[in-house]
Amino acid sequence: MTQIIGNLSDISARYDAVFCDLWGCLHNGVTPFPAAVAALQAFRAKGGRVILLTNAPRPKSSIIKQLDDMSVPRDAWDDVVTSGDAAQFAMLAGAVGRKVHFIGAPKDEAFFTDFADDLQSLADSHPPIERVAAKDAEGLIVTGLVDDLSQTPDDYRATLLLAKTLGLPMLCANPDIIVHMGDKLLYCAGALAKAYEDIGGKALYFGKPHPPIYDLARRRLTALGGSDEAQILCIGDGIQTDVQGAIGEGLDALFVTGGIAHESFGADSNNPNKDLLEDWLQDTQLSPAYSIGHLR
Repeated sequence: MTQIIGNLSDISARYDAVFCDLWGCLHNGVTPFPAAVAALQAFRAKGGRVILLTNAPRPKSSIIKQLDDMSVPRDAWDDVVTSGDAAQFAMLAGAVGRKVHFIGAPKDEAFFTDFADDLQSLADSHPPIERVAAKDAEGLIVTGLVDDLSQTPDDYRATLLLAKTLGLPMLCANPDIIVHMGDKLLYCAGALAKAYEDIGGKALYFGKPHPPIYDLARRRLTALGGSDEAQILCIGDGIQTDVQGAIGEGLDALFVTGGIAHESFGADSNNPNKDLLEDWLQDTQLSPAYSIGHLR
């Protein structure tokens, strides 16, 4: 059974670091949540490390700029690890070949040019990645829909069918299916990957809940001076991404019920109904160590 808590401070003394999700936990894609910012600041003030762990398909520099633009204070976190970072590592290593067909928004162009310091050496030591038409590609790289405000995965059916016929593997830079943008729900790269798998295609994943992003987060935590034996708490509102990923890594999870699944736990998103939550978790067959309405 999950333990419902009122504040991160109720349990924070048990942990040396947190891996905290962004959308639905720290911000809603438009504005930050003040209580969540304060909770992370307080954790750091007592010596804890905060790694922001996101399935965003872009390099961490893009996410840092986004956080700055939303006025998320930098003293709320120590480092950022993205699904894009982990996927870039795989791309540079040739996981889907060196001739690739790209599906993604203009905002994701930095995926091919902007590498964190710990990935740049890999880029420098390998042949360049060439972007080509699908018919000429060795693989697909998907960071999301070209226009996620108006498109759905159905708009890509012809491209996906061609890729499946050619036997192209897909590198999915963001396993999320949907995400909140203010009060809207938008499709992510994971929705295209699922559509591809549904027609028999092969998709490779590098964000939560898959191991590569956690391996990278641990390496960056160590680079900050964290111990290999650090006690880590994973915070997130995605049961199949944040919670499943934490459990798979043998880490405790704090499930934010007021995020993407908030309608399932009663009318008061700040205080999830315990019975509804337990029934819902039983259906998912996943049980986080802790749950909270909103990060605070």
